[in-house]
Amino acid sequence: MVDPSTLAAFGLIALGMVLTPGPNMIYLISRSICQGRLAGLVSLGGVAAGFVFYMLCAAFGITSLLFAVPYAYDALRLTGAAYMLYLAWQSVRPGGRSPFQVRDLPRDSHRKLFAMGLATNLLNPKIAMLYLSLLPQFIDPARGHVLEQSLLLGSAQIAISLSVNAIIALMAGSIAAVLARRPGVATAQRWLMGTLLGGLALRMAFETRK
Repeated sequence: MVDPSTLAAFGLIALGMVLTPGPNMIYLISRSICQGRLAGLVSLGGVAAGFVFYMLCAAFGITSLLFAVPYAYDALRLTGAAYMLYLAWQSVRPGGRSPFQVRDLPRDSHRKLFAMGLATNLLNPKIAMLYLSLLPQFIDPARGHVLEQSLLLGSAQIAISLSVNAIIALMAGSIAAVLARRPGVATAQRWLMGTLLGGLALRMAFETRK
């Protein structure tokens, strides 16, 4: 069983990452604005399928890796911390582009929307890094079955990501209008996320296994 404080910390990281603009967010917002809320939600279904695929692959792979290579945990921890610092920089770097500044997209069928949402997520390096480098450091073999912990943490990440992305998809048009009138709000959001991700990265970099 995963410790509640560990689950909360992982949930905070998952929330910070889903709020950081990336391929998934940009695609979902584009679809919602250009083709309507339903198109955004259908696309989100494809994204969800990609999350499940990554979770299952990572859960079984991590279980084998952590038992086979004693120092794999530290390598994954430091790699994950470095990538979170990169995401923090992407949030605050000069000239950063808001995901709500989207280009027009052609109207596609629901089947194609689902497939494109799946492909976008499977090719998203942020999600790959989340499962391969960040998730393992929250797993403690002393607390029980590693596979079960992996699936629980992965399920929590999926629930957080889908909830946030669904809200964004439904409110994309309204949010875009607000940010167009108040660019300072977008800047504040970028710095908030950058600070959060940077702090979490430093915490992970200097944290040792319990």
